[in-house]
Amino acid sequence: MANVIPKTVVTQKMSATSTSHSRTDVAVRDLNVVIDEPEARGGTNQGASPTETLGVALAGCINVISHKVAESLDVDLGAMTIDVAAQFDRRGVMLEDEIDIPFPQMDVNVTVKTNASEEDIARVKEGLAKYCPLSKVIKGSGTVLNENWTIERP
Repeated sequence: MANVIPKTVVTQKMSATSTSHSRTDVAVRDLNVVIDEPEARGGTNQGASPTETLGVALAGCINVISHKVAESLDVDLGAMTIDVAAQFDRRGVMLEDEIDIPFPQMDVNVTVKTNASEEDIARVKEGLAKYCPLSKVIKGSGTVLNENWTIERP
């Protein structure tokens, strides 16, 4: 029987259509993602803005990678909520000034309702720091990324 080696580097493909000055429809896999501006900025508010999608994607990555790491360690995370607050220097998108670090700081608050030990949670957090690609990209851009975990016991 042949050994199948999974690809470690893949190309993700997306195709975007500008449906208006503020709305972009993006096809990815068999999905359509709408990116739009709020009405106050001339959009139709049918999706998160381009800059908001960064925080949305970060929350999703933290969820997926935390659970993958927890499963690999046989840790039950239980219920999880993730709140992201991103400081955003809008001078760049307002065409006022070029901004090297548009998101100087992002604060992530993860709340987990679990019976897992403090040691197990520490190992999950360690794995998350190693493997979440979006956290790595954000930190690598110069953004200060603060993660705060709250553990609630059921």
